[in-house]
Amino acid sequence: MIDFENIGKYRENNRIEAKKALGGLPRSIWETYSAFANSFGGIILLGVEEYLDKSLHPVNLPDPESMVTEFWNIINNQKKVSVNILSDRNVTIHDVDGNRFISIEVPRASRSDKPVYIDGNPLTGSYRRNGEGDYKCTKDEVHAMTRDASIKTQDMLLLEEMGLDVFDYDSVHRYRIRMKNYRPGHVWEELDDVDFLYRLGAMGRSSDGKMHPTAAGLLMFGYEYEIVKEYPQYFLDYQEHLDSGTRWTDRIVSSSGEWSGNIYDFYFRVYNKIAQDVKIPFKLEGGDRIDDTPVHKALREALANCLINADYYGRQGVVVIKYKDSFSFSNPGSFRIDIETAKSGGISDPRNATLIKMFNMVDIGERAGSGIPNIFNVWEKQGWTTPKISENIEPERITLSLQIEKSSDKKQAIKTSDKKQAIKTSDKKQAIKTTLYREKIISYITENITARSSDISLLLGISTQRTRAVLAEMVKDEMIVAEGENRNRVYKLKM
Repeated sequence: MIDFENIGKYRENNRIEAKKALGGLPRSIWETYSAFANSFGGIILLGVEEYLDKSLHPVNLPDPESMVTEFWNIINNQKKVSVNILSDRNVTIHDVDGNRFISIEVPRASRSDKPVYIDGNPLTGSYRRNGEGDYKCTKDEVHAMTRDASIKTQDMLLLEEMGLDVFDYDSVHRYRIRMKNYRPGHVWEELDDVDFLYRLGAMGRSSDGKMHPTAAGLLMFGYEYEIVKEYPQYFLDYQEHLDSGTRWTDRIVSSSGEWSGNIYDFYFRVYNKIAQDVKIPFKLEGGDRIDDTPVHKALREALANCLINADYYGRQGVVVIKYKDSFSFSNPGSFRIDIETAKSGGISDPRNATLIKMFNMVDIGERAGSGIPNIFNVWEKQGWTTPKISENIEPERITLSLQIEKSSDKKQAIKTSDKKQAIKTSDKKQAIKTTLYREKIISYITENITARSSDISLLLGISTQRTRAVLAEMVKDEMIVAEGENRNRVYKLKM
C-alpha cells in the first residue's frame, strides 16, 4: 500500500498511474483499469500531478465525491467495462495537507474474468501494463486469456482432425512399464493400448464414434512433427551451461528428430541430466540403498510443474537450463493464481489437468497445490538461497530459479558497523549524499521496476558494501522492499 502522507517519494511505474483529473474523470482511466486488471494489479491516483522530476504531488480535486459516484456508475455499465472487479474498499478519498485526491486500487483479475476489456470488444478493448504504460493487447494475448478463462483446461481438447497415428507408441510402452512398476496389478494393466489411452485421457471419442487424440495425449505421447500442427510454437529446450567459455556444454531440443520430441520423453531425458550431480547420502532401508532424496523430489517437481503448467500455444517454448550452481525452469503462460498463494499451497488451478493426472499415475508430481511449497521447504531445510519465481507479461512467461548454494547470514551481509560507517548522522555532507543516493535509487527503480544491488552500485559509483547499507536503510524506512536472498535479491518500490 502507498504511504499517501509521503506520496512525493513515489513515481509512476507499472503499478502506479497518476492522473491530474482537474477536468473531470479522465477517459484514459478505463484503459488503465483494463491494463492493471489484466496484468499484476495497480493503483490509479486521480488528482495527482507528475512534476518534471517525475515526483507525484496532489493538486486538490474540487469535488472528489462526485467523481467517485461517476466512476462507480460507469464501471458497472457493461457496455463500457466488461466486468467490475472492485469493491467499496478499493476506492478511497484522501486528504494530505488540505489536498484531496482519489486512489483506486485495482487487483489482478481472476482468470475467469479475463480479459477485462472496454467498449464491448475484447479484441480492441483489452489492455495490459508494462514499464512504459498501458498498451493494447495483441490478438494472441487476448486468445491466451480467453483459453485460461475456460472451465475446461486446455489439454482436454479433443483433436478431431487427427488420428491415432500421431502417437509414438514406444513412448506409450515406456509409460506403461513405469506405471506397472509403480502401480502393480492396476486394473488398466491388461488393456490394449487404445483402451488404456482412452482411460488415461490421452484420447477420446467424437460424436461419430471414432477415436481421436486429446491435446494432453498429443503432448504427452505424440511425435514432435505432429504436435507442432496443433501447437505451432511448441518447443522444448534443455541447456547445460557448465563452462563459461562455451555457449553450452550439452543440449536437448524437441525438434532434433533424434527422439520423439514429446514431453514425457523430454522429462526423463532432462531429469537424468539435472539429477546426476546431486549428492546422494548413503541410506539403507530394509537392506536396500535408497538413492532418492528430498532434493531429487524437489527437482522432479520443478521439472514436472514447468511442463504441466505451460501454455503450449504461447511463445518461446519450455526452456530448462542447468548451471554449475543453479537451475532455471521457464515456461510460456502466466500464473492462474497469485504467486504468493501458489507459494502457500493448498490451492491448485492447473492449466493442464489431464497432464497432471498422467504424470501422477507414474508417481511424478504432486496434487492440491503442494508442489511449489515443497520446493521452497526443501531449499530452506538445505540452507540454500530462497527459490525465486518471476512472471513476465510480454511475452507471458513464468521462471523458477533454484540456487544450490548456502544462504549467507543477513547480519553478515549488512553489518551494523558498516551501516554506522556508511551513514553517519553527524556528518551533514554524508547525509546530503545519502539523500541524493535515495532520490537516484527511487528514480531508477521507478523506471526499471526492479534492481539488484550491483545495478545500484554502478548507478551511484560507490562500493557494493556502501550500496547495501543505503538500500538497507531505505528498506527500514519503508521506501522500498527487498525480495529474495543474496544474488537473487531485488529491490522494488513499496506498494
